[in-house]
Amino acid sequence: MNFWRLPRLRAGSVAVWRRNILVWRKLLIPAILMNFGEPALYLLGLGFGLGHFVGEMSGMSYLAFLASGIIASSAMTTASFEGMYSVFTRMVPQKTYEAILATPLEVDDILAGEMLWCATKSLFSGVAILAVATLLGVVDSWQALWVIPVVFLIGLCFAGPAMIMSSLASNYDFFNYYFVLVVTPMFILCGVFYPVETLPEAMQGAVQILPLTHAVILTRALVAGAELTQPLLHLTVLMLYAVISYYFAVVLVRRKLLV
Repeated sequence: MNFWRLPRLRAGSVAVWRRNILVWRKLLIPAILMNFGEPALYLLGLGFGLGHFVGEMSGMSYLAFLASGIIASSAMTTASFEGMYSVFTRMVPQKTYEAILATPLEVDDILAGEMLWCATKSLFSGVAILAVATLLGVVDSWQALWVIPVVFLIGLCFAGPAMIMSSLASNYDFFNYYFVLVVTPMFILCGVFYPVETLPEAMQGAVQILPLTHAVILTRALVAGAELTQPLLHLTVLMLYAVISYYFAVVLVRRKLLV
């Protein structure tokens, strides 16, 4: 079998996405509490608490600065958790994918559906934070609604790398490497809590290759009204991460399940 052939995008991926939606509905209440409660704590604790000492940052209140960054970072974290822990659970312990492969669906369909589901969960998280930020008076323009498709794209961007990790993992502890070496550095360095321009010059260049930097720039412009330059560049970076990582995730899962 040619594991390296290009994936085929088919309607079957929607069936996988719908299956995940139906399972998620059973956990609806705790999921809603987490989506609203966690961002509210971040915004209240850091936005108001730390913001009292910081004042303005990049020409806006620190609360607005932080809220726009948290929307992007939450989409990253949500997609990463779903693409690793949930995908690995369905792939290995539960053997859900083996059952699905007994139907006319293929690995390509499964992972495309998982990508859509990771992005959908990121969207739930992003919309929840946007709602909290609006209630706190951060959002004052309908322009902020354009962040919704951007958050979906951010979810796609981070779903692929997470699924690659799932295809390589032998147990859940393996994911600690990804969170410690990839997710946490991006969370700290990519402009969520302070402008990237305050970093040493060499590090400023390094973080430009990280997808969260581009995600934060887009969300901050749409939610908080920050100046946005080269939007096509930022969107292209996110799309390239999504497409390339999806391809390699499909190749690796084919090798894992079809050998």
